[in-house]
Parts: sequence; structure tokens; C-alpha cells
Amino acid sequence: MQLDHFDPKILGQRLADARKARGVTQDDAAKHIGCSRPTLIAIEKGTRATKPEEIVALANLYSKTVNEIVRPGEPLADLQPHLRAVAQDMKAGEVETAQAISALQKFAEDYNRLEQLLGVKLRLNYPQEVELGSHVDVASLAEDEAIKERQRLGLGDQPVIHLRSLLEAEVGLRIIYEELPSRIAGMFAFSRDFGGVVAVNRKHPPERRRATLLHEYGHLITDRFKPGIDYIAYPGRKPANERFAEAFSMAFLMPATSVRRRFNQTVNDRGDFKISDLCRLAHFYFVSVEAMAIRLETLELIPKGVRDYLKESRFEVRRATELLSLHQNPVTDERFPDRYVFLAAHAYDRGELSEGELAAILRCDRVSAREIVENRLSTTGDVSDDGRSRPLDFESHSNDSLLNTLV
Repeated sequence: MQLDHFDPKILGQRLADARKARGVTQDDAAKHIGCSRPTLIAIEKGTRATKPEEIVALANLYSKTVNEIVRPGEPLADLQPHLRAVAQDMKAGEVETAQAISALQKFAEDYNRLEQLLGVKLRLNYPQEVELGSHVDVASLAEDEAIKERQRLGLGDQPVIHLRSLLEAEVGLRIIYEELPSRIAGMFAFSRDFGGVVAVNRKHPPERRRATLLHEYGHLITDRFKPGIDYIAYPGRKPANERFAEAFSMAFLMPATSVRRRFNQTVNDRGDFKISDLCRLAHFYFVSVEAMAIRLETLELIPKGVRDYLKESRFEVRRATELLSLHQNPVTDERFPDRYVFLAAHAYDRGELSEGELAAILRCDRVSAREIVENRLSTTGDVSDDGRSRPLDFESHSNDSLLNTLV
């Protein structure tokens, strides 16, 4: 293991991050490699050189591969500390949350490395920041900003079904679906050089994941330099930034003009608005029935209390969907964004990544990693200067030029 040209501070930081994510104390780590706690602190600060055998031992202790610890590239160190502080403030600093924070950090680092290897950069198309003053009407501001963002992105007031791909390709958010603790909906962090990184709870239903994506987008608008963890439930009154993000999410997913138009059309056609109509409307906008009920109540289209009635009566949404013969909306359950996998496949094909590194980046075994590469390179070809895939004319390119061309 050659460490002569490796920055000891970067190495120390990676070891410290891995230890914290695993919930190992400095005392236990020091005992594991047969040194004192002050020596381990010096290793983590980068003021004491780490021996190869110590790296191997610590990597095993932290359930990491050696490659994850000594891989090239500088870590994006500014993503983790504030997230850990938020977790501690919310009394959620247990190992599972720490591991989720570490996973978001690793995703950002791996994504950054892939872009550096291939010499491409994701185009960032972020909205202007909005300040939440002490006397501002948060709900009205969120409504206005949602309309403005839809106009900026050319979306009109119709439902956005392929939301994740839109936010990745048109806005420049890097999004991972991670298995987070059930009470956590998502995480958001921002680096000035790298941009916004979002983790959404993969265990949650698709409708909730979509709401979480827009919630984190709301944070990008109001407090992008303040990393945060969003929980399903907050104790006490939510702060203004959380209320903005929640209202922005609802307004973006269910534009007021469109919702009113469809609601009024239903009432005019049927003479009434029933629970079945509520289900159809929720399906149309690809949101939960509960979220649709809240939105209609907020717009004063239905009386308040409908959502509570549905909860108390234990209304079975899945059964209602079956009875109404509503087709399933397209669901994206992939852990990584398409662009991330595409860049990994090309980096491996160009010899920039070893098979082991590819498997580590895709979080799978080597056989699965090879299959992913073969499938990706057979269905997409070129990559543009912002890292997006671009179809190629297979008949006019040789196999070598098809796989090696980067512009």
C-alpha cells in the first residue's frame, strides 16, 4: 500500500468519519490497533502518519474496504458536521442515523470523483435564494415561489410525473435514494463547489418520496448553506424554513390553478365531489390521498376535517385504487441517479476504475457491477460536456470509438 503521496489529513478525516458512522469510540479504536487515544487523535488529525497495517485493521473495524479509506480525491468535508449536529439536537444521533449521514457523504465524494475522472461537470441551474423575514407570510411566499419555479422550468401547471429526473437533469440536484431510519424523510446538504446533494428515504412510498424531494428543494431556495435532516414529525411548532419547505412542496406538486380547474370541472360534471374523486385527483397529481385532502382544504375547496375523517375511518387507499382501476404511476426505485451510473460505467470502460472500485461505487458485488456496465453501455453511448448521456448512431461508429469518445 503506497501512502507516500496521500495527504495524511484526508486519510485521517476519512478514518474519523468511518469511526463515527460505525459508532466506535476513540478509546476502542485505539485499543484495536494497540495505540493510545492521543495517538489515534493524532492519526485522525493527520499529524501522525498511519501505518498500512493500522489502516487495514481500522477499515475492518469500521466495516469499510481499504479502498474506501485510501481512494484518490479530497473528501467533501463540509457536508457532515452540521448534519450530525442536527441529529444530536433532535435526539437522533444513534448509529443508524450516523451511517445514513456517512452514506450521503460517500455518495457526494464518489459522484465528485467520477466527474473529475471524466472531466465533466453537472450543470447547476438553481433558483435565486429567498430570505424568510420575521414578518413574512410563509405560506403565501411558498405558493409564489412554487409558481415562479414552475415557470422558470417551463412546466406550466400540470402534474410532474418524472420528478426525480427533472430535478437531476434540469436543476442539477444530486439525488440518492437511501434506506434511512423510518422517522427521517430526507437529508439535504450543499457545497459551494459541488452543489446540492439530497438523500430521500428509499423505504417510504413513492408519493412521500416525491413530497420529500420538493421539501428538500424548498431548502435549496431558503437556506441552501444550512444542511439539514427532515423528520416525519417535529416536536412543537415547526420553524419558518420547515413550514416554507412543506408549503412549497405541496404548491409545486399540486398547483392551485390546475387543482381548482379540475375540482370545479368534477363538481360541474357530477354535481358533487366524493371520496372517489379525491382518490382520482390524488392519483392524477401522483400524491397521497392525505396530501390531496390537505391541499383541497387549504384552497378552501372542501371543508376542513376530511383528512382527519379519512384517518379515523382507516380509509384503505390501496383498496380504493384497485376498485377505481387506477393504473400505477411510473415508479423509480433505483438507488442512484442515471447519470451517476452512466459516468461510473464509462469510467470503468475507459480504465479509470478497477472492477473493485466500480463495485464499491455502485454498492454491489463485482458480477452485478459488470452486468450494470454492459447494460448501460449497450443502451447509451456518448456523454456531453455536462456529463449527460447522448445517443449515438451505432451503425456509423466502431465499437472502440463508441466506448471511448468523450466530448
